[in-house]
Amino acid sequence: MNFLRGVMGGQATGSQPSGAETIHKLCDRVASSTLLDDRRDAVRALKSLSKKYRVEVGNQAMDHLIHVLKTDRSDSEIIGYALDTLYNIVSSDLEEEEQDSEEENTTKHSDDVGSQFAEIFMKDQENVTLLLSILEEFDFHARWPGVKLLTALLKHQGSQVQQIILVSPMGVSRLMDLLADSREVIRNDGLLLLQQLAKGNAAIQKIVAFENAFERLLDIITEEGNSDGGIVVEDCLLLLNNLLKNNNSNQNFFKEGSYIQRMKPWFEVGDDNSGWSAQKVTNLHLMLQLVRVLVSPVNPPGATSSCQKTMFQCGLLQQLCTILMATGVPADILTETINTVSEVIRGSQTNQDYFASVSAPSNPPRPAIVVLLMSMVNERQPFVLRCAVLYCFQCFLYKNQKGQGEIVATLLPSTIDANSISAGQLLCGGLFSQDSLSNWCAAVALAHALLENSTQKEQLLRVQLATSLGNPPVSLLQQCTNILSQGDKIDRRGSKVQTRVGLLMLLCTWLSNCPIAVMHFLHNQANVPFLTAQISENLSEDEHLVQGLCALLLGICIYFNDNSLENYTKEKLKQLIEKRIGKENFIEKLGYISKHELYSKAGQKPQPSFSTPEQMLFDHEFTKLVKELEVLIIKSIHKSSEDEKKEEEVKKTLEQHDSIVTQYKELIREQDTQINELNQQVMSLTSQNEHLQSSVMQQQLQIQQHKDQYNLLKVQLGKDSHHHNSHNETVQVNGIQSEEVCSLREQVEDLKKQTEILKGQLEERDYVIESLHSGQLAVMPREQTASDGITEDQTSHLRKELESLQSQLQSQSAQISKLQNEKRELRHKLEKATAATSSASGDSGGTANSSDSEVKILGLKKDVDRLKEDVKALTESKASMEQQLASANSTIAILQTDKSKLQTELSESKKEQDDLLVLLADQDQKILALKSRLKELGEPVDDEDEMESGDQDDDVDDSHGDDDEEDEQS
Repeated sequence: MNFLRGVMGGQATGSQPSGAETIHKLCDRVASSTLLDDRRDAVRALKSLSKKYRVEVGNQAMDHLIHVLKTDRSDSEIIGYALDTLYNIVSSDLEEEEQDSEEENTTKHSDDVGSQFAEIFMKDQENVTLLLSILEEFDFHARWPGVKLLTALLKHQGSQVQQIILVSPMGVSRLMDLLADSREVIRNDGLLLLQQLAKGNAAIQKIVAFENAFERLLDIITEEGNSDGGIVVEDCLLLLNNLLKNNNSNQNFFKEGSYIQRMKPWFEVGDDNSGWSAQKVTNLHLMLQLVRVLVSPVNPPGATSSCQKTMFQCGLLQQLCTILMATGVPADILTETINTVSEVIRGSQTNQDYFASVSAPSNPPRPAIVVLLMSMVNERQPFVLRCAVLYCFQCFLYKNQKGQGEIVATLLPSTIDANSISAGQLLCGGLFSQDSLSNWCAAVALAHALLENSTQKEQLLRVQLATSLGNPPVSLLQQCTNILSQGDKIDRRGSKVQTRVGLLMLLCTWLSNCPIAVMHFLHNQANVPFLTAQISENLSEDEHLVQGLCALLLGICIYFNDNSLENYTKEKLKQLIEKRIGKENFIEKLGYISKHELYSKAGQKPQPSFSTPEQMLFDHEFTKLVKELEVLIIKSIHKSSEDEKKEEEVKKTLEQHDSIVTQYKELIREQDTQINELNQQVMSLTSQNEHLQSSVMQQQLQIQQHKDQYNLLKVQLGKDSHHHNSHNETVQVNGIQSEEVCSLREQVEDLKKQTEILKGQLEERDYVIESLHSGQLAVMPREQTASDGITEDQTSHLRKELESLQSQLQSQSAQISKLQNEKRELRHKLEKATAATSSASGDSGGTANSSDSEVKILGLKKDVDRLKEDVKALTESKASMEQQLASANSTIAILQTDKSKLQTELSESKKEQDDLLVLLADQDQKILALKSRLKELGEPVDDEDEMESGDQDDDVDDSHGDDDEEDEQS
């Protein structure tokens, strides 16, 4: 300020310079001074003047200040002064603080000035890029004012700044670094900056989330003390809400990152709940809102269901129920907790079952549902709390048939406990109380116990109420109609229209899609005249909604009428409308419902959101029912009796067709099951066949090896016989008797014959193996249809026969190897005998040697005898094998005959299936003709039936293709 005094003191004593002149001189000094100190002092002076002379400083100094940011980056002090000055120009916070006592138009003017200067600053996008680069500086004097200036720019020019930051390299990452700053003031202002940055921009929200924002924010909340923390916790929760609301990608990332589990400590409140600070209430309120963002009904059903499951598994739902049943909790927190629990359990069977098991810490313990319903029907409770309890009850029953049955069961005579208060008793008490709001809430709650549940609608007809001592009990349905007809005569606290609207919504929900309930309602002779009187009267505008609901109820009685009462058939009710009301007048009164100003508001979201009790007229689920029934009732009113009869005939024909189609579908399913089983058997038998083929191949290889060994042995035996002939001649020459030599030759010849016999046996065995192999291949297709003809016993018998033949082959192989060994021994003995004979020819005293040779010849004779016995045994085994082979051939012939029979049966079954397909095609043509006739009559036809007939044809074609494939495999 010394520099400013020097500038001001340079003027003449009698004339003080104006602010604009001083600012002009300071701007000249900033632009022309060569010394950094002079420029710094001038910028500091502009900063001090910018609060009072905001417009002048903005008009004259903005360009100079931006130039300072570009050229004097090395000096953090002058950068800080320049950023503070720009912030004072753009922001309207300081101006508002100084002008709190002024009028609102001055504040608006200040906002407009700030927005204009922000727009001027934003004309050059490089200015924002320059500001982002300054935020990388760690120096406090540059970073903190930079954060405040960028936040102010986002408030005025949010979308433009967001686009620049998006295209800027690492723009969002630079701003995320502010959360890691050790200086709390920068970190806290960084939170405010990110709140403005992420507002309404899904792309930036995703980038911020993937920059590990969830981890940092949850760490800050934990460090600050969770719900007991200060304003910083509130800022973190607001930023989390911005990142997650209406952003499915971030919600999924939050769930998969296991961040839901870290929310549980937020709701751990102590036993002493008195004296909650305002900041704690605010923090817990935001925490509950954050839970609701994750399980909101507007989210995709899959994402909501996944978050609900996680909240139950980590104990978050249990913690919320603890707060729900705790004492001393502030009313607004209790209300928001009820709404949060409602959406956590909505549509989740597991969570709904847990909520049904929660009990209040009372003596004796009461279910939480009962305690909440007591608050709903208590007119002294706050209005918002009663609305929250109604929403919680609706969410508990949403898609929960088990819970609906439990609520209705508390009204049935067999389950009523006189010593305890049940949910059904509370609903009936609220339905017939003197408070119109209790009437409406109880009627809507009871209607939700009947939604899309025909069983409970019929069960509720059994409910009997004791009206007064000495009088017989009346049904709940009758009591509702009695109160409805006497609505104007009973004094109630609140709107009489509200009570009647609630009862009419209950009756419409009860009677829709329930012909039995319609019959009970029409059985009371006073109901139809009351409805026609209400519809035909010219009532005030406030009563128009009641007239519309009476028209809807009467239309339901027509559309869902099964004509079981002669006095109130569909045709007679239509005639009554035409005579007493008029069709056009009836349709006009029916349109009063959807034209009501509160109808569209109730249809927007499931949660009841009403500013005053008088506005509670429509329920969200009821608006959907009206949309569904309005068109159907109008069509039904315009239909003639002939059209009704034709429609009934068409419906009966369609029902017959549906039964036929169902039978064929079941038949096709059974055939598919049988085909699958047969395919599995074919696969198993195929694998067994492959295994047997591999074993047969191994046997064939072994037989070939035996053949090779046999040929080699044959050659060796030929050589031995030639040597033996020469030996006989030598013996004969040397005086050995010719009879012995002849006997030896005969023995050798016998051995040759036996060898030929063995060779033939080997060839016969090869033939048997090949025939068995071919027989097995012929048996396999028959085995594939084993479930149709051949039993498991026959199949096992064939397998046993094959195994026995294989074992006999192995024994034959062992015998052949044994014979080969004996032939080797015989050949060895012949060699020895030959050597002994040659030695005897050179010895003059040959008598002793000849005796030795005779002994050896006797040994050879014994060996030959033994070989003969072996050949005899082989011959007997051959005969037994031939008998077994003959039996196998007869079995194969029988199997082939059975196969031909099965093929004939298969062709006949195919012809029958083709006839079925032709019949189905004729049925489909008839159906199409009937449906076209229905469409001409104006009756809506569901596309699902057409899809089912197309699916049926596809199934039949698929099964036919499977049969063809099975035939090809056979």
